Amino acid sequence: MFTTVARPSTPLPRDLVGAIQALKQELNAVILAHYYQAAEIQDIADYLGDSLGLSQQAAQTQADVILFAGVHFMAETAKILNPHKLVLLPDLAAGCSLADSCPPEAFARFKAQYPDHWVISYINCSAEVKAMSDIICTSSNAVKIVQQVPPSQPLIFAPDRNLGRYVMEQTGREMVLWQGSCIVHETFSERKLIDLKLQHPQAEVIAHPECETPILQHADFIGSTTALLTYSQRSASQAFIVATEPGIIHQMEKACPDKIFIPLPGLGNCACNECPHMRLNTLEKVYLAMKHRQPEITLPATTLQAALKPIQRMLDLS
Repeated sequence: MFTTVARPSTPLPRDLVGAIQALKQELNAVILAHYYQAAEIQDIADYLGDSLGLSQQAAQTQADVILFAGVHFMAETAKILNPHKLVLLPDLAAGCSLADSCPPEAFARFKAQYPDHWVISYINCSAEVKAMSDIICTSSNAVKIVQQVPPSQPLIFAPDRNLGRYVMEQTGREMVLWQGSCIVHETFSERKLIDLKLQHPQAEVIAHPECETPILQHADFIGSTTALLTYSQRSASQAFIVATEPGIIHQMEKACPDKIFIPLPGLGNCACNECPHMRLNTLEKVYLAMKHRQPEITLPATTLQAALKPIQRMLDLS
């Protein structure tokens, strides 16, 4: 989907972490990383978080260069908030199945069917869809933001139908849902979850609201990635079945080394609980991106300006 930029062949240093730290100083760069990145990338990040926290950090940073270890829509959001800064993504192919499930042209036609509706879009969407939205939200603040919209105002929620359905249940608010979903969160197996509950009867089930209803019905706690991490630290339970991308377990184990964290498998025998897009980024690609100042995220000025307004509304309402 995204254009691959050819980079000069560069020998890799033996000490990648040291080389990355040196480049960070040279460029006055900041490394922002999502919880779903590989552990070695999480460990070098200046800020580690979920979509809301990363957006807030991107809005506040004084760095000249932002290296975003995440996926394309996240790096686009950082660029929207910092149009005059260099924003790098280690691998431009690191897209998002949820964002891809909402093509801008199709969404424009969908939106035109509901001219009196405001659009609340989950941040997991393209810059073009953000530009068509009234307010952006994340899984951390979706309920709070919907609750702040006047009850008389009809709403479209896009692109994640599962998060939208969860928000409707929590707020009692009817919304028109775009039927998008995340390949990771929709492939969790309820049968395997039940098996794990039988094997670990004392374990709590903690789940991300992007999961489908059969998974959420078993959850002891539902929340954003950061909320799941915080809950696992505060809960008296000593074991947790984790229904989200297992990259977060690295931070859970660091915060609570005495507790047990069990990743919920996907269907079949594949590693379907791992986001293939998030895992495209590697430590080597982080180094090369900083060394060559590419791949760079660029967006048309009109898109930057239009997409900034709903993001800023989200930050103000959060």
